Amino acid sequence: MEEELTWETQGLLPLERQLHEASRWNRVGRMKELFEKRVNVRAGNHVGRVALHWAAGAGHEQAVRLLLEHGAAVDDADSFGMNALLLSAWFGHLQIVQILVNAGAKVHCESKEGLTLLHCAAQKGHVPVLAFVMEDLEDVALDRADKLGRTAFHRAAEHGHLDAVDFLVGSGCDHGVKDKEGNSALHLAASRGHVAVLRRLVDIGLDLEEQNAEGLTALHAAAEGSHADCVKLLIGAGSNVNALTQKRWSCLHYAAVGGSEDVSWALIKAGGCTDVADKQGITPMHLAVKHNFPGLVQLLIDAHSDLDAVDTRQQTPLHLASEHAWQDVAEMLLVAGADLSLRDKQGKTALAVAARGNHVSLVDMLIKADRFYRWEKEHPPCRGASSPSRKNLTFKQDHGQETQQLRSVLWRLASQDLRPSEWKRLAYSWEFTEAHVCAIEQQWTGTRSYQEHGHRMLLIWLHGVTTAGKNPGKALFEGLTAIGRRGLAERARKMANGEPQAPRCTAM
Repeated sequence: MEEELTWETQGLLPLERQLHEASRWNRVGRMKELFEKRVNVRAGNHVGRVALHWAAGAGHEQAVRLLLEHGAAVDDADSFGMNALLLSAWFGHLQIVQILVNAGAKVHCESKEGLTLLHCAAQKGHVPVLAFVMEDLEDVALDRADKLGRTAFHRAAEHGHLDAVDFLVGSGCDHGVKDKEGNSALHLAASRGHVAVLRRLVDIGLDLEEQNAEGLTALHAAAEGSHADCVKLLIGAGSNVNALTQKRWSCLHYAAVGGSEDVSWALIKAGGCTDVADKQGITPMHLAVKHNFPGLVQLLIDAHSDLDAVDTRQQTPLHLASEHAWQDVAEMLLVAGADLSLRDKQGKTALAVAARGNHVSLVDMLIKADRFYRWEKEHPPCRGASSPSRKNLTFKQDHGQETQQLRSVLWRLASQDLRPSEWKRLAYSWEFTEAHVCAIEQQWTGTRSYQEHGHRMLLIWLHGVTTAGKNPGKALFEGLTAIGRRGLAERARKMANGEPQAPRCTAM
């Protein structure tokens, strides 16, 4: 139910509409004038709401008394089964509750959802109403369940009302009762992130490992809702961080889906398994990549997650990142050392997947990484994540000031100097693979695509040269010389070094 009654007057005659409005705003004088005109006090709008509902829900004592004096039926319910007594309990108007009870209202009423007076007061945290119901009314069923199987205790916990929870506990409610979905109060508080209530439920001894119908514990529920404080609390209380649900999801699976870095890190620190796969072979790493949560991916990497775990489609996390062009996620996986040679069920590597999707920047990143791995393999002393070569490693596009002059030279080479097939000859001389060249060529934009292809290849090459600590000017000179462009090589060397150049010849 909404915090305020929706103001609707559809289906009412003019005088009836005025009575509803006057009752809502406690305009007692106008109400008396309408009664003199013999207005129908029990007239309901299109959802069966009568004037007494408005007055009771708003807490207007005078209006309620006047309506009752003029024949308002105390137990009339709207189409949701909510009568004036339930509405006054819902909105916490104790005096109105008492007036209606004294007027003969049925105290054991319930809405169509099965909500009783206790449910209404507990869900909204109105302890004075709860106290009146328990202490002044007879035969009140403390643990009566609504249509969802939830008691007032469930409702108070679910909506985070600590005082109401304490009152119901003190009244002797059943702590361990479960709703129709198998949820205890602990599940409901955790799923909504009510850490204060959760702490109290833990203190009174609710079973931390109790599973609902889907096999979720309270810790699963907290992780699914990305409630970091609740996750930390439950872990500290001894919850099993590696418990599995019916579909074999761990808490970390839910954290990955929700994308909460705080939750994931809390689970990892508690010893959560980052490579546990569900029935389809999907690990938390896959879910984190699929939903593009780079921060979470890094946390999982730091926890030694299996970078190359495959799902039912034989896709690694890097395949997923390549498919969706998530560069931040892809770079984290690449820097950590993801295997670029693995193929999915269609026989495609991550590079092929990125090329198929026309993800140009990501294609270039993958080629840079592949070339770096090959260079690293040939230099064993530099191998390993802690080696100097990995410090500040990036595979993204270079925008650094220190390489600006050289990048300008490379752009001129690609756009003006290299002939259509020469970029590929140059690439092969620098040990680009056939797969690298094909991936670059796949982004075809027209008859002059070779210029863009050549420029991309040169920038990829530059990344490798600078990462390896080589002299780019010298390496460029050697490469151009190797393909028979000695004159161009000399001119490029001078441009790279900022030396003055002779007038350019038109014939090469």
